[in-house]
Amino acid sequence: MISGSLYASLAGFLGAAASLSAKLSLGADYVIEMCETGLREWTDFHDSPAVCEWVHYPLRLLCVGLLFMCNVIMWTFFSKALQKCSSSATATVTTTASNFIFSGIFGKLIFAETHAALWWAGICLTLSGLLLLHGTTHPTLSQEEHKKNN
Repeated sequence: MISGSLYASLAGFLGAAASLSAKLSLGADYVIEMCETGLREWTDFHDSPAVCEWVHYPLRLLCVGLLFMCNVIMWTFFSKALQKCSSSATATVTTTASNFIFSGIFGKLIFAETHAALWWAGICLTLSGLLLLHGTTHPTLSQEEHKKNN
């Protein structure tokens, strides 16, 4: 049985993957550059600019498809996280934190982005809040006590 936190983390990962797909589908320069780099490194094909000028269209359409697929699966996992977590705040903060972390990882790996100290401070504060949410226990009333109070 999968816990709510795992569903929320997967939802955050898929949200970051959807953002990555959107950035790749709307930015032709990224896709063309990746195509040219890939052809140069993995093959002996020297006419990569001519090929990549038309290949980037199907690649961008593939990214649009991935965008929609990742969003659908992300919302499914987020809904399951809301059902399984003790509070909606826990599911929301966990999804948001994992989305930030995976967005940072994707940005570094694919776009060679660098993150300022303020970005890392924000991530640390988000993760601290997440630990506080997960660390607190919520007292639950038994059914008899709940009936007495109503």
